[in-house]
Amino acid sequence: MIRARITATGSYVPDTVITNHDLEKIVDTSDQWIVERTGIKERRIAGASQASSDLAYAAAQKALKQAHLKPKDIDLVIVATCTPDMAFPSTACFLQDRLGIKHTGAFDINAACSGFVYGLHLASSLIRTEAHRRILLVGTEVLSRVTDWQDRATCVLFGDGAGAVVLEGTKERRGIMSTRIQADGGLGELIMLPGGGTRTPCSKQMLLKKMQFIKMKGNETFKVAVRTLEEIAARTIEDNGIDPSQLSLLIPHQANLRIIQATAKRLNLPEEKVFVNIEKYGNTSAASVPIALDEAVRAGRVKDGDHILLEAFGGGLTWASALLKW
Repeated sequence: MIRARITATGSYVPDTVITNHDLEKIVDTSDQWIVERTGIKERRIAGASQASSDLAYAAAQKALKQAHLKPKDIDLVIVATCTPDMAFPSTACFLQDRLGIKHTGAFDINAACSGFVYGLHLASSLIRTEAHRRILLVGTEVLSRVTDWQDRATCVLFGDGAGAVVLEGTKERRGIMSTRIQADGGLGELIMLPGGGTRTPCSKQMLLKKMQFIKMKGNETFKVAVRTLEEIAARTIEDNGIDPSQLSLLIPHQANLRIIQATAKRLNLPEEKVFVNIEKYGNTSAASVPIALDEAVRAGRVKDGDHILLEAFGGGLTWASALLKW
């Protein structure tokens, strides 16, 4: 039996840092309020000339270098993003061209913050069936372009960044052991970007209503996120016949520290078994999990044989999980 295995990771965040104290000068908020409710202290913001594919390119280069691979070694490019360079061509096509990867498939997927873990689900299936041999999967976002910096409920939450992984097949009992993806479209109104699509095309009226920015019902979203992430994490562990105590590390989507802590409590995981970097980057949507995974790998917190649980929750509503044996 062939399984998909992550053989390399990479990440990139822009240089510009916006702290909570910087936001205090823009909207009616405070560093204490933001930290107590979210755990976020600062976030990275892309430069004026940087698009999602530029961030993806930097992260992908690091992953390919770690894997000792050349562009010709990749036979599929998948990009998870809800902030593409443009509606089409796909951000994956821009990335493929920039990397010099020729004559392979390339496409985007959009499951908002769950996008990268959705991508793992898809990539794992493609490798298991031997449809593809080596896949480059990237989560990348420039959320600062769709954030209303006058809306204190949302502008404190989001940041920009990208994370990448290379996946290859293995016949060993390791790699991606299982994945779960779920959604509830009936709750889509809790997190959405309503303007700019075919439902509400770009117009003067749409811009005046600021419909080109993220809209979020924070309290309702928080409650659903806690419940669904607790459930999917527990079920994923049960699916694989292991006890939560056998987890070496939980790498969750970095959206809110209280959500992360609630999931860890449900699994009875101590603080040292939960990877958190939300204080540095905020919510980077589809880039969140791969950035955290790369930082954990490079910090030596992921070792051969470790059981690693990834989980994410985002607009759609969507949620997903993946259990890895490193």
